[in-house]
Amino acid sequence: MRNMLLLVCAVALLLPLPAFAEIKVVTHTVQQPFGGSQSPDDARTAGIARAKREALEQFGTYIESTTVVKDSQVDSDEILALTAGVTKAEVIKQKNYTDGDGFGLEITVKVELDTAVLDQSLKRLLQDRNHLKDLKTARVREKELLARIAELEKENKQQGKTEKQKESLKKEFQKTRDGLTAVEWFDKAMALWDGEKYAEPLKAIEYITHAIQLNPTDAAFYNNRGLAYAVFKQYSKAIKDYTQAIKLNSNFALAYSNRGAAYLDLKNHQQAIKDLNQAVKLDPSYAPAYYNRGKTYISLNQYEQAIADYNQAIYLDPAYASAYYNRGNAYSDLNQYQLAIDDYTQAIRLNPGSADVYNNRGIAYKALNQYQQAVNDYDQAIRLAPTDATAYRNRGIVFTALNDHQKAINDFNQAIQINSKYSTVYSDLGNAYSDLEMYSKAVEFYDHAIRIAPNDALTYYNRGRAKLALEQPEKAISDFNKSLSLTPAFTPAIMGRGLAYMVIPKVKQGCIDLMNACKLGECKGYELAKQQMMCK
Repeated sequence: MRNMLLLVCAVALLLPLPAFAEIKVVTHTVQQPFGGSQSPDDARTAGIARAKREALEQFGTYIESTTVVKDSQVDSDEILALTAGVTKAEVIKQKNYTDGDGFGLEITVKVELDTAVLDQSLKRLLQDRNHLKDLKTARVREKELLARIAELEKENKQQGKTEKQKESLKKEFQKTRDGLTAVEWFDKAMALWDGEKYAEPLKAIEYITHAIQLNPTDAAFYNNRGLAYAVFKQYSKAIKDYTQAIKLNSNFALAYSNRGAAYLDLKNHQQAIKDLNQAVKLDPSYAPAYYNRGKTYISLNQYEQAIADYNQAIYLDPAYASAYYNRGNAYSDLNQYQLAIDDYTQAIRLNPGSADVYNNRGIAYKALNQYQQAVNDYDQAIRLAPTDATAYRNRGIVFTALNDHQKAINDFNQAIQINSKYSTVYSDLGNAYSDLEMYSKAVEFYDHAIRIAPNDALTYYNRGRAKLALEQPEKAISDFNKSLSLTPAFTPAIMGRGLAYMVIPKVKQGCIDLMNACKLGECKGYELAKQQMMCK
């Protein structure tokens, strides 16, 4: 009874708390007349565009008052673009009306603003200057088209027009209607942008294709459809669109940068460098062009040039997490692991949700023998991406270095459950069982690795080593031979084959292999044979 009384009191005391954020709504109505050379469809398109724009302008004052916008340098067109980017607009009512001047349409729109995520949305837009620029361009184009419609409406009211003039005016109304409809389709595509890519690229392609059909002269349309194709890895189609954007606007630095990135994905490195050089020339302040060129230099193993470009990208955009990450990768490739760790740490500070950054920082810590830090990073990578086999494999390698073979085996098995075709993990399992002197089990996993990747010299070497331990020197020699056929100067395989020959015994062949291995820098086997008085 006392517990029930306590529960009732607790419920009474713990009242539900209202959310402080709210959904702000603006409802706006316009009257759009039509007649003469202006059709109802022309009027409807113009009225909807005007109603939405005027509603956005009402919200613009509120957006301008936010701390995020006050701290940024934005003009009036950018404020309207920001407003369009953080609100949702819809037509809620349309009806015909008549007055003394004729017929018209009365259109009501509703625009909603979620204040709970406003600051976050504004920050994201202000950081994504290219997306904001596209939104701004759309609003400027919309303004121009509405102004043109106002001019045409004045002409439409004039008396005494010839049939030819009426027909010409009708075509102008249709042209501006098509222009406004194209902007509307483009806005629908822009709403699918998540800050890095189109979240629904198929829809984005559909919407932008409609826009292009209505207005085939807007370079931004082609550039953005190219970005949507790139999400699907349809790089040839993306390049075709970027090329058309450049034909329409030869100074379009962003299109050059995007085309360069697409050429990089197709491994056409020289064309990528050419385009990215042009992007940098046209807009030296555009950080992604340096970033993409840095990625291209990495693919060409030109690390110093890559680091220089990443440096410039970071200078231009200090919050460029991907630039820190990729510069960290470059330092790691140069075995400058502490510099890599510093960059990965900065990338994590800017974007703590990236499993790849934790994974690569773990690799750098492991290279410095800082095993616990490596394990911590792999733990976090697995929490962020529990279906990524790579982090399990890498953590297993660290456990192997720590001689914790059971934990290593557990991680390798988990990696295989995620990706049953991960050949190197089967080889890792073979190594783990070999370290435990369970050589028959090791051979089973090496066999599996070789079935998946039959041209891996290292796996043949490791299987040969296990077979030698199982006192199967002839089979070991066969594996060492296969390893050497794939990698002729692989010193451990030369030494392994020499030792196997000594076991048979084929001392002469064994001594030749051990001596050749020693010449290549691996002398342990040769020194052992000399101590046993088997080689001179």
